[in-house]
Amino acid sequence: MSDYEIAVVGGGPAGMISALALARAGRKVALVAPAPRVSDHRTTALMDHSIALLTRLGLWQAIKPEAAPLKTMRIIDGTGRLVRAPTVAFRSAEIDLEAFGYNIPNRVLVARLADAVRGEPNIAHLESSAETILAGKDAVSLTLADGEAISADLVVGSDGRRSKVRESAGISVRQWSYKQSAVVLNFAHALAHDDISTEFHTRGGPFTQVPLPDRHRSSLVWVMDTPAAEAMAARPEEEIAAAIEERMQSLLGSVSVEGPVQKWPLSSMVANRFGKGRIVLVGEAAHAFPPIGAQGLNLSLRDIMRLARMLDGIDGSKISSRTGERYDFMRRSDVWSRTASVDLLNRSLLADFIPAQLARSAGLYMLSAVPPLRQFAMREGVEPLRGVKALFAG
Repeated sequence: MSDYEIAVVGGGPAGMISALALARAGRKVALVAPAPRVSDHRTTALMDHSIALLTRLGLWQAIKPEAAPLKTMRIIDGTGRLVRAPTVAFRSAEIDLEAFGYNIPNRVLVARLADAVRGEPNIAHLESSAETILAGKDAVSLTLADGEAISADLVVGSDGRRSKVRESAGISVRQWSYKQSAVVLNFAHALAHDDISTEFHTRGGPFTQVPLPDRHRSSLVWVMDTPAAEAMAARPEEEIAAAIEERMQSLLGSVSVEGPVQKWPLSSMVANRFGKGRIVLVGEAAHAFPPIGAQGLNLSLRDIMRLARMLDGIDGSKISSRTGERYDFMRRSDVWSRTASVDLLNRSLLADFIPAQLARSAGLYMLSAVPPLRQFAMREGVEPLRGVKALFAG
C-alpha cells in the first residue's frame, strides 16, 4: 500500500494549488518541496476561470484584498509601421463580467497559498526535494534529498522547466528561444490607471502595463530585443521612467520606477507528452512560454482543473496506472493551441512582411468594429470554449 495517494513535486503556485485542489477533494497528498520563497517582485494576472478555481478552493477571499481588477484591456499599435492597426478596447462589462481577471503580486499569492497548505490536514508538506523517482506498475517510489523514502499512487510533476519528474518519466521536450528579453518592473504614475491594462504592440514585442491594487501603481512587462533589454535594464531609474512615460504616450502622466528592474530572456518549452503511467505534468514542467497574453499560470490552473475532474470521476478508488495517458490526451488541444497563439502574436509583431501587417491590422479592426466578434474573442481569451458555449447558449 502506498504512503500517499498523490505526491506533488514542486512548491511554486502551481504545485501548491495542485496539492490543495487534490487534498480538498479528499485525497491524501504529499507536497515535496522546500519552503516557498516570498520575495518575488513580479505579478501574475489570473483570468476569471482561475479566480473561480481559487474561490471553489476557499482561497480567493484571502487574496482578493491585495489584487487589482482588470476591467478594461486596451491594445494600441506602437509599431510605427506603414500599416497600423486601430486602437481596440475590450471591456469586461460587455460580456457581463466584473473583471476579466485580477493582477496579483507574486509574494501575496505565494504567502496565501503557503498559509493554506499549512492549514490543510490532508497535506503533508515534506520540505525537501525529490532525488529519485521510480514509476512502477502499482505505485511510484520517491527518494528525497534528506534520505526519506515515500511511495504514491500518482506523482504530479510541478517542478519547473528543468523537471526531475519529467526527466525520470523519460518525457522529452521541444524548446525554442527568441532573440528577445522582457524587462520587468513596477512603477508609480501620476494619473490613476482606472483598472485599465494597456498593451502597446511595438516592433520589439509587446509593452504591457497591468494595474496594481494602488490605483497609482502598475506592473510592466516590456519585451524588446535582448541587446536593447540589457541596455535598458542598465540605465538609471530616472531614464527608464522617462522611456516608460514616452512609450505610454503619457497616458498615466509622470512615472517613477519602484524596486528592482529585472530582465528575463524569452523562450518556450512544451513537453512531448503531459503524462505517462502514474506520472502527470502540470505548470512549467509541462509547458513554459514568454510572459505574453497572461497565459502562463492560467494554463497551469487548467491543467490542475482537468486533473482534479479526472480523479473526481473515480470515486475514491485506487488511481489507475493509465492516468497519465488519459491526462495527456485531455490536455493536448488546450496546451498546443495556447502555445501556438502566443508564438504567433509575438512573431507577428516582429514581421516586416506587409501582408502580415495587413492581416494583424485587419484582425484588430474587425474586433473593434464588430461587437459580436469582439465579445466572442473576449470570452475565448478568458477561457477556451467559453465563446463557443455562449454562441450555442444564445
